[in-house]
Amino acid sequence: MSKPNNHKPDAKPSRASFQRFQPIDTRWADNDIYGHVNNVTYYAYFDTAVNQFLISDGGLDIHQGECIAFVVDSQCSYLQPLSFPEKIEVGLAVAKLGTSSITYQLGIFKEGKDTLCAYGHFVHVFVARDNQRPCPIPDSIRRAVTPLLER
Repeated sequence: MSKPNNHKPDAKPSRASFQRFQPIDTRWADNDIYGHVNNVTYYAYFDTAVNQFLISDGGLDIHQGECIAFVVDSQCSYLQPLSFPEKIEVGLAVAKLGTSSITYQLGIFKEGKDTLCAYGHFVHVFVARDNQRPCPIPDSIRRAVTPLLER
């Protein structure tokens, strides 16, 4: 029998739980037939926010870098619906920084608001581009994410 997934936080995070925020505009195509952002789109927001941060602050080279990051686990809890054309902010924190992996805690907020709309986690494993085997997190990325470690 497998152990339950223990990544889900016991308490909902607040806006103060996050050290960094990435702005994202919702898109017309994000809305589903019910008039709100479809649940799968939240995962794209997580992916976009994390990778924007890694590229801009960590120097991740998605096209030529020797080391790239694969998502190996993610989870999202939905609290309040979003709809196009809202602007949102994805809060980033780092729950665990390993040798070759990073576990992010993420929260989605309407721009400038304190109410949490969704939260979850996202795990990256860094791998060598040529053989897709785990490799150490590049130093520039480690330096960028270290200030995001949860306190």
